[in-house]
Amino acid sequence: MFNWNDLTFFLELARQTRLAPAARRLRVDHTTVSRRIAELEKDLSIKLFDRKPDGFVLTEQGHRLFGIAERIEQEVGNIPQALGAEGMAAAGRVRVVTMEGIGAFFLAERFAELSAREPGIQVELVTERHLVSLTKREADIFISFVPPSGQRLMIKKAGSFRLALYASPEYVARHGLPKDRSELAAHTFVDYVEDLIAIQPVRWLLDILDPVNVAFRSSSMHAQQNAIAAGTGLGLLPLFSAKRNPKLIPVLADEIPVYRDIYLSVHEDLEFLARVRHVTRHLTDIFVRDRDYLNVL
Repeated sequence: MFNWNDLTFFLELARQTRLAPAARRLRVDHTTVSRRIAELEKDLSIKLFDRKPDGFVLTEQGHRLFGIAERIEQEVGNIPQALGAEGMAAAGRVRVVTMEGIGAFFLAERFAELSAREPGIQVELVTERHLVSLTKREADIFISFVPPSGQRLMIKKAGSFRLALYASPEYVARHGLPKDRSELAAHTFVDYVEDLIAIQPVRWLLDILDPVNVAFRSSSMHAQQNAIAAGTGLGLLPLFSAKRNPKLIPVLADEIPVYRDIYLSVHEDLEFLARVRHVTRHLTDIFVRDRDYLNVL
């Protein structure tokens, strides 16, 4: 008879396709994952994976077990709800993945409220420049500027945020302020590194113009903001970050409103887990509560 616990290792390797990422998610050594998969295959007398140069690929029988194991995982997660244990304190790790700027400048401090209210929940806030796969369990919750693709995802628009053009007093003293959009082409800008942009909506400066003179580029929005505040050039920044720096002066604020939507996504197998549900509810609430902070200069 096989060990039920081996299904956890099987599911994670099927989603990650490699031993090392699966081991990190499970917080074990990669040899442990390999051993547990080998034991599961031996106990079931079937081959679950083909070992390929680019990772582990499910066999036909592996795909069949994957569907069964996911249903078991979902039912296990529903046990507290089914037994009327909704009042029990939620506990466990929830990994939230999002972009660097909104994670560092907006979400991080607002998770303190959740920590005080639900001390048993440990939030892992991970920032990425690219879209992650909820199907492969690279995240429990994904906050993004575009809706991700994938099967069995629960995706909803949670809110929006505004961006504005900013300069520093030093830059304005040297170059003056543009009087209208037509004068922007003569100014110097701070922007993203073009070939490192993984999500096209972050090329938000293109909503205004395609700058000819760019003095500084960075893949980090935080670094761009610091460069703008130091007088390097004009730059487009979200209000949730720019509002924190008194050295930043809005430029053509009434003439250039730029907005981006915020999407909250979770795999449907996880949405009813108490710890995940608490975090998604908290995120939904703060995007509504802080709508003005995100959108009003």
